[in-house]
Amino acid sequence: LLNARGYFETMFLGAETIRPLLAKLVPNISFQNRKRLSTLSYIGAKKTIRLPKRSAIVAFSALEVYEIAELVRRQLGGAAIVMGGLSPRTRNAQVAMYQAGEVDYIVATDAIGMGLNMDISHVAFAATRKFDGCYRRELSSSELAQIAGRAGRYKNNGTFGTTGKSAAILAMTANNIENNNFSPLKYVYWRNSSLNFSSLEMLLLSLRASPDRGGLKRVQGAGDEF
Repeated sequence: LLNARGYFETMFLGAETIRPLLAKLVPNISFQNRKRLSTLSYIGAKKTIRLPKRSAIVAFSALEVYEIAELVRRQLGGAAIVMGGLSPRTRNAQVAMYQAGEVDYIVATDAIGMGLNMDISHVAFAATRKFDGCYRRELSSSELAQIAGRAGRYKNNGTFGTTGKSAAILAMTANNIENNNFSPLKYVYWRNSSLNFSSLEMLLLSLRASPDRGGLKRVQGAGDEF
């Protein structure tokens, strides 16, 4: 955000939640909004075998994904699988199988929320907790919304809910997701880019420098620093 720039233009693509920070950190920035053209509605919990066709079922471990996919295959006839650990070729083949209508269900991790546009009518969360690299935690409203927003496309409306052993989504959280209402970000993580390589001690000292402006928070516990 602070240093990477194109020759003629730099575009930052993100959610409305980062707008106040971008206005503070990037001089002379201009904003353009793109509204969602369809509605997203919460419909509560459904048994996995009762989910409507063209559903995506979301879990957060490979074991859960394969278990759910096996259940869907036995009871509903077939399922595609999408996980971040799959090779691009395998992932694209699974997506193509779903898009072609060879199967009506796709079981995925939150990788489904990152850059995949598919004809999904309903997103069912089989879990709302994930391991983030440090500990298991509940997903935030905005993280749930990023995934749930895969349901519906262009002007086709979508729905989301829970399934399996997942706890119900709180009414306030569901309402915020439906209305795209989220608290603005208070900071972004920062690391010093002006590093001193004259000695190991000076390098470590420069890595431990604090940001010189508001809206930035120094990264703690970086593996390469250790």
